[in-house]
Amino acid sequence: MEQTPTFDQLAVIVEEAKKYYYMGGEVVKALDGVDVQIRKGEYVSIMGPSGSGKTTLFNVVGGLTKPTSGRVFIDKTDISKLDATELAWLRCRKIGYIFQTFNLIPIMTALQNVTLPMIFAGVPRSEREDRAFKLLQMVGLDDRAGHKPTELSGGQQQRVAIARAFANRPSIVLADEPTGNLDLKTGLEIINLMIEMNRRQDVTIMCNTHDLKIIDASDRIVWIRDGLVDRIETKDEVEITVGQMRDRTTGRLAEEQ
Repeated sequence: MEQTPTFDQLAVIVEEAKKYYYMGGEVVKALDGVDVQIRKGEYVSIMGPSGSGKTTLFNVVGGLTKPTSGRVFIDKTDISKLDATELAWLRCRKIGYIFQTFNLIPIMTALQNVTLPMIFAGVPRSEREDRAFKLLQMVGLDDRAGHKPTELSGGQQQRVAIARAFANRPSIVLADEPTGNLDLKTGLEIINLMIEMNRRQDVTIMCNTHDLKIIDASDRIVWIRDGLVDRIETKDEVEITVGQMRDRTTGRLAEEQ
């Protein structure tokens, strides 16, 4: 029987998180009491249909939006209690972000894009350039350090974005549809790279995705439906059949659940 992790063993804790939006007299419950725990060094995928609340959960964990109620801990810090300045400090130093659209600065080289988060964190110039170059080496792009985003392929741009996410040695990296704009072959390369970075850097990765290929990279999959955690599974408990997922315990297809 698997032991319950201690507080010190957890990178992310979400307790009874609710996020309500009030629109024209109606209440939209994007999150309606979510509880999730993610261990340090774990690779977790958040999956679910459109409108399920997974993007809201991603934003709440990333400190991009505050929950209406509930608590969110990153590295033992309750971020729901932080003010704007404290939250900005934590996001800069504790969380790395990977976006579907890469979000690279077009007038900057690959090296400059990777050093940018370190500038905000106050890392000395000599150290940040050395660290950025080593990160580009890790993602196989040291020979493209002086190239701007328009001179790189989509896969190369996402590799730069991954290097940038690890620039400040974060505790957790949040990846939002990291393969969404990539072809099958390049998407697989990016998934394998994220697995490698997860293991080499011992950084927790939380991936918000629709991509079934990421199932195989995940230690666990958190399924979100109607603003709640529907279930949490290991990759061995999920069977992929012709583009669909079947739960090996119940035998039902994902869309039936």
